[in-house]
Order: sequence, then C-alpha cells, then structure tokens
Amino acid sequence: MKALPVRARASVSLLFALMGSTMGSWAARIPTVKAHVGLDDRHWGYASISSTAGSLLALVVVSSVIGRLGPRRLALTGAVVLLVDAPLAALSRGPLPLVAGLLVQGFAANLLSTPMNAQAVEVEKAYGRRIMASFHACFSVGMLAGGLAGAAAARAHVSPSAQLATTGTVLALLLARSAAWLPGDVVREAHERRPLRARLTPQLGLLGAVAFASSLAEGTCVQWSALYSSDALGRGAAAGATTYACFSATMTLTRACGDRVVHRVGRALYVRLSACVALAGILLALGPGTLPTAYAGFALAGVGLACIVPTVYGIAGSQPGMTPGEGISVATLGQWPAFLVGPLVVGGLAGAVGLRPALLLVAVAAVAVAALSLRLREPGTPVAQSRALQRA
Repeated sequence: MKALPVRARASVSLLFALMGSTMGSWAARIPTVKAHVGLDDRHWGYASISSTAGSLLALVVVSSVIGRLGPRRLALTGAVVLLVDAPLAALSRGPLPLVAGLLVQGFAANLLSTPMNAQAVEVEKAYGRRIMASFHACFSVGMLAGGLAGAAAARAHVSPSAQLATTGTVLALLLARSAAWLPGDVVREAHERRPLRARLTPQLGLLGAVAFASSLAEGTCVQWSALYSSDALGRGAAAGATTYACFSATMTLTRACGDRVVHRVGRALYVRLSACVALAGILLALGPGTLPTAYAGFALAGVGLACIVPTVYGIAGSQPGMTPGEGISVATLGQWPAFLVGPLVVGGLAGAVGLRPALLLVAVAAVAVAALSLRLREPGTPVAQSRALQRA
C-alpha cells in the first residue's frame, strides 16, 4: 500500500510541473510571438485580457461541475488542452487567432489548477502529514525550467511553436505514463452534491479573502520587483533581473521545505507568521532604498509569501462535508480577482505617486493576511487514508 501514495504524489507533482513548465515556456517566448503577430504593447495587453476571461470562465465551470465529474477527469482534460493549445497559439499570425489561443490557454490553465490542487489534498490525506507546499514547489521548478528552455530555444532561433510542441510532447508522454497513478475521482451522487451557494461558508469566504490578499502581494512582487530596482532605484536591467531572481529563488526553496514548518506549527499560525515575514521583507526592500536591501527584502518577501496560498488550499480542501475540489473551487473564486486588480492598482498608483510608494500595496496586503488569519480554523490533521486513492 505504501507504493500507491508515492506514485500518486509523483503523478500529481507532474501536473504541477507540467503547468509551470508550459507557462514558463510561453512567457519566455512572448516577445517573439508578439513580434510575429505585429502587436504593440498596448494591443498585446488588450489581447491578453482574453486569457483572463478564459480563466474566469473555467473557475465558474469547475466550481459547478467538480462535485459531479471529479477532479481527476477535469485535471487531465485541462492538462491535455493546455499542451495542445500552447504551440497552436504560438502559430498565430493575426490578432483573432491569438485572442482565441489565449482564451483557451486561460481556460485550460484554470481547468487544471483547481482540480490538481484537490488531487494534492487527497495525496496529503494519504500521507497523513503536510506536503501541500512541495507540490507548489514543483510548479515553481517547472516554471523555471520552462523559462530556461524557452530562452535557450530563442537563442538557437527555434520557433516558439516548434519549441512548445517539443516540450509539450515530452510532457504528454510523461503524463500518459503516470495518469493511472492519479487519485481516483470520488463523485458525489445527485442528492449529495452541494450547490455553489451552499458552499459559500464563512470559513471558505475567509480563506478566499486570505488567498486574494496573498496573491495580490505575490503577483505585485512578480510583476514589479525587477522594475523597482531597474527604474525606481535606477540601477539598470541586470539589477532588476537579479532582484526578481532573489524573490523567485526563495519562493521555490521555501516551498520545497515549508511543509515541515507547517506540520510543526499548524496551518493557521503558519499563515500568520508568513504574513509577518512578508511584511518585514517588503519594508526592508522599500525603506532604505538601496540595491542590497532590495535584494534582501524581496528575498525575504519570497520566503513569507511562498506557502500561504498552498496552505490556504490545504485548509479549503479539508472542509467538513465537502470534497477537496468543492472547497478549493470556492477559495479560488475569491482569489482570482487579485490577478486582475493588482496590475491595475499598482500601475495606477505608480503613475500618480511613483513605483516605490505604490509597492506599499504589498505591505497592506500582508497586514490583511495577518489580520484575517486570526480567524482561520484548522479542520483537523490529515488522516492517513483517502477514498480517492482507494479508488485509483
């Protein structure tokens, strides 16, 4: 029986790495795709809205059907569509095909995201200890690997579609080999299913708010940390890239080892402490206004923000009377607006008062996470059994 959870963990980890790798590869090839389509920055931004629309559509669909179809079926469908869509979208030579490709990409990514987190909760239950952050570490490693592969392909003058098709084929073969190891679907009967409205409990609403604030802070650091050092501090592109690398590296490393700390101190307290670390990090980065403190501050912010969302997913997926997918899908509905609101708010504030004061939004978000986490309640410790694994 011990071999089954290990295989299940490997297969779910592959889903996280697959999503990260595909997103990282796509991000690295955006300049080439943008040039091929012939869009300027403004029109590229307009086209990218279709990806956001696809993500929102997927969240609504997943929240409605995950109790009936189960996370395994949805995750596999999302993974396959994501792998197929990426090289096709990269072939776009006009705005309309690109918009369609990005719409499908956003839909597929969120069709995969919530179910694979639900699968991760099932594996965590089988292990009987906290392992949620390690799955998100696989996403981070996959995104780094995808970005490096994309950069290498660009230097070798390999077209984005060819590169994405090649990496997608490799990932598809690995997925085909490991799909049978995924936890089986625990599908609710019609009379057992809880409609979305009935799942909007105060605790899940609170978890959605924590995920929103944490994602707002994380997304702001991802999008603006490099610009802070390069532009606001005037230290150039290399310094900006190093600042982002400091944040990204500590995020990945903390996710790789964060489960031990979560297991020791408990999930609610861990979220609270992490928010305090993130707050200290961003204040260090912004306060003195020097390059060394920017490096150290964003690195510390990465430590603080790394495992908040994975921990929130773990709690949401352990709510009594709900399957993991039903709980996580509600939390992600609360989290999603952060990815739309963050860039708009920071961009607007930066234009009005400057980037350095605008980045205090991260501090505000960290304080919000710490305050909200005071009301978080632990559903209980993982149980070393899983109906989904028993059906795998």
